[in-house]
Amino acid sequence: MKIFHGFEALDDIENPVLTIGTFDGVHIGHQKIIKRLNIEAEKIGGESVLFTFDPHPRIVLYPENHGLKLIQTQVEKNDKLRRFGLDNIIVHPFTKEFSRLSAIEFVRDYLVNKLHVKKLVIGYDHQFGKNREGDLKFLFDVSDTYGFQVLEIDAEEIDAVNISSTKIRKAIKKGDIKLAKRYLGEPFELYGKIIEGQSLGRQIGYPTANLDLESDIKLIPNAGVYAVNVLLDSGQIYEGMMNIGNRPTVSMHNNLSIEVHLFNFKGNLYNQYITVQLLFRVRDEIKFNSIFDLKEQLKKDEESIRDYFING
Repeated sequence: MKIFHGFEALDDIENPVLTIGTFDGVHIGHQKIIKRLNIEAEKIGGESVLFTFDPHPRIVLYPENHGLKLIQTQVEKNDKLRRFGLDNIIVHPFTKEFSRLSAIEFVRDYLVNKLHVKKLVIGYDHQFGKNREGDLKFLFDVSDTYGFQVLEIDAEEIDAVNISSTKIRKAIKKGDIKLAKRYLGEPFELYGKIIEGQSLGRQIGYPTANLDLESDIKLIPNAGVYAVNVLLDSGQIYEGMMNIGNRPTVSMHNNLSIEVHLFNFKGNLYNQYITVQLLFRVRDEIKFNSIFDLKEQLKKDEESIRDYFING
């Protein structure tokens, strides 16, 4: 899969078949569109192309109060899209200037003159361009003029799964990781860099890797303890447990931390990037009366999580 940032370095794409959207989460509704995209590209000996934006349009249009938390960073999104057989992704910089393009300017100048699109696969309710003036009717009206075909993904096909990125965000915020997994088709993930912490976990027999997400708009689940799989850059996978929260037993500060304890791991993970797959939420974060009580609870957490990995 090729990833292009804008159109400046765009290679020639053979008979492009395109879809457009933010695709946050790449949930099972999105996956239906991508599957159709790949099928249509294969029919004409073409290449599938997903056109998306970075940063998210809401961040640019409403910088002071966008209130946006994303299911995926762009890195996470690219990784997931790669697994669905896409040929190309165009990640276009979203700016205020770009947002002022009319629908006809976007179609003519970008999709036709720069990309030479052959087919456009689009959801029944998709809108684009200045004042969201571009819709399915508009695309059907101009498709003959510019020589491309429009294929609609209808409401029945998309809505049959009764899903949206908004529903997934709500589930994750509540810590309902199992529901989020059902919508996403795979576990919700956190991707980031391991940074040095205070080594308090090591002192009580539970050394943790402190995860820096390097993003202030990544959605973080509700505070608590979670069962996780941890994927290292080396390709190794470890089972483990993760705490999200303010560590009230050992810290007086209100700083959110994400700490992962890997079962049966020995080594140093500092400065490495890891992917954490959240499998289920074990319990709320609790303030204990002593470090001893905390350690005893961590033992119970570990036992229940290890039992999950053995018996499901």
